[in-house]
Amino acid sequence: MDMHSAAAPDAPLVLVGKADVTAEDVLAVARGNARVEIGPDSLAEMAVSRARIDALAAEPRPVYGVSTGFGALAVRHISPELRAQLQRSLVRSHAAGMGPAVEREVTRALMFLRMKTLASGRTGVRPLVAQTMAALLNAGITPVVREYGSLGCSGDLAPLSHCALVLMGEGVAYGPDGAERPAGELLAEAGITPVELLEKEGLALINGTDGMLGMLVMACADLARLFTIADITAAMSLEALLGTDKVLAPELHGPIRPHPGQALSAANMLAVLKDSGLTGHHQDDAPRVQDAYSIRCAPQVAGAGRDTLAHARLVADRELAASVDNPVVLPDGRVESNGNFHGAPVAYVLDFLAIAAADLGSISERRTDRLLDKSRSHGLPAFLADDPGVDSGLMIAQYTQAALVSENKRLAVPASVDSIPSSAMQEDHVSMGWSAARKLRQSIDNLGRILAVELTASARALEIRTVDGTVALAPATAAALAVAREAGVGGAGRDRFLAPDLDAAEALVASGALVRAVEKVTGPLA
Repeated sequence: MDMHSAAAPDAPLVLVGKADVTAEDVLAVARGNARVEIGPDSLAEMAVSRARIDALAAEPRPVYGVSTGFGALAVRHISPELRAQLQRSLVRSHAAGMGPAVEREVTRALMFLRMKTLASGRTGVRPLVAQTMAALLNAGITPVVREYGSLGCSGDLAPLSHCALVLMGEGVAYGPDGAERPAGELLAEAGITPVELLEKEGLALINGTDGMLGMLVMACADLARLFTIADITAAMSLEALLGTDKVLAPELHGPIRPHPGQALSAANMLAVLKDSGLTGHHQDDAPRVQDAYSIRCAPQVAGAGRDTLAHARLVADRELAASVDNPVVLPDGRVESNGNFHGAPVAYVLDFLAIAAADLGSISERRTDRLLDKSRSHGLPAFLADDPGVDSGLMIAQYTQAALVSENKRLAVPASVDSIPSSAMQEDHVSMGWSAARKLRQSIDNLGRILAVELTASARALEIRTVDGTVALAPATAAALAVAREAGVGGAGRDRFLAPDLDAAEALVASGALVRAVEKVTGPLA
C-alpha cells in the first residue's frame, strides 16, 4: 500500500463510538491507512455537549476557554464578536513548531487520537469538527508537523496546532501523493470545506496528549517485536558459544522468581534451542561451571524489559480511554477546568521504555563481543574472520554496534525529570513527554540495528561451528540461519563490503521475517 495514499473504499474501517479506542485501532489508522468513521451515538453526544457550550457562551459571566483568553491571558473576558477571531488566533499563534517534519504515522496517530477525544462528547465541539478531521485522514491529507514545539503540557500544543491549522484550510500538508502543498488547495481538491471555528473549538483541538500517546502506542508494538527477536538472537549466541540451556528450565523462572516477562523470555529461548547439538558442551574441552552473565541472565534482562512494556501498555490503555481536554463538559452538563492535559503518566513510561531498550541493546552487544573474542568464544576464530590478521571479520560491525549502544545510553537519560516553565509562569511545571517520545523512537530504531549485528555475528558463528556437518544446529536456529542467508546476510569467508550484510540483517529484523521463519519450527513465540 502507498503509505501516502487516501484510504481505499475497501480499506479496513475503524469506527469511533462509545467503546474505547484500542491500540490496534491506532496502529490501523497510523500505519495501515484504515478509514475512520464516527458513530451516530458519538455524534449525538457531541451535539448535547455543544448545546451546553453555546448556552455558556451566551451568558455574561466569563468561562475559561469559551469566553476568555488562554493560559496567562485567561484573565481577559472576550466579547462575542471577537470569539471566532480568538479561536483562529489561538491556532495560528500556537502553530509555532520548528525543525524537521515528524513521520507521517506520528501525525496520523495524533490526528486520530484527537478526533477520538472530540468524539467523546466531553470537549464541547460541534460534530462537524470531528467529522472534518476524519475526512482529512480518509483523504490522505497529513499536516506538516514540526519536531520541536511541545513541552507535553498543556498537551502537545504546537503539533496539534499545526493539525488544527490545516483543518481551517491554512498552513501546509502532505497530499495523498506525499507532496507538500498549501492546505487550502488540498482540501479543495478533496471536497473538504475548511472549518470556521466557534467558541472553545480551537482550544479543544490542541489541548491533549495525543502526540506522545500515539508514539507510545507505536513504541509498544515495535518493542514487543524486538523483545521476541532479542530472545532469538540470544538463543543463537548461547548455542554458538556452546552454552547450557539448563538455565532456561521453566522451574527456574516462574515458580521461584515470578516475574512474568522472565518466564516468557526463558521459554522462548528454550523453544528456539530445542534439539540443539551444540548446547550442553560447557563441560567439554574447557570446562566452565557457568556461562557469562550476558548469556545466563538473558531472560532476566529481557524479561524485565517485557514487564516494563506490560506496564507501559497499561498506561497507554488508560490514556486511550481518557478524554483529555480543558475545560471538559461532564455528563451532568457542568463545564469544569482540570489538569488532565499534563503528560506525566505517559512521559514516565516513555522514559522507562528507553531505559529498557538501552539495557537490552547493551546485553546484546556483550554477547556479540564474546562471539568475536577468541579468548572467550570457546574455539571460534578471532572476530569470526576467515584468516585473522589478513581478514578483520566482524570487528568493525561490533564497533558500529557499540556506537549504537552508547547512543542509546544517552537517549535513556529521562526527559520527564526536566521542566521549563512557560506562559509567564502559569504553566510552571511541564512533562516533556513529547521529547521523551521522540528520543524513544530513535532508541527503538537503534535497538533494531543492535540486534541485527548480533544476528549477523551469531549466524556466522553457528555456520563456523557446523561447517564439518558433525554437529547439528537446533532446527529453529537453523531456520534463522537459512532465512538470514536468503535475505542477503552473508556467511563466513574472506572480508567483503560489510554494510550491505548489516542492512539486510536490519531489514530482516524490521520486517518480522526472522520471527516468522523461527515460528514455523517452534510455533508461536511470546
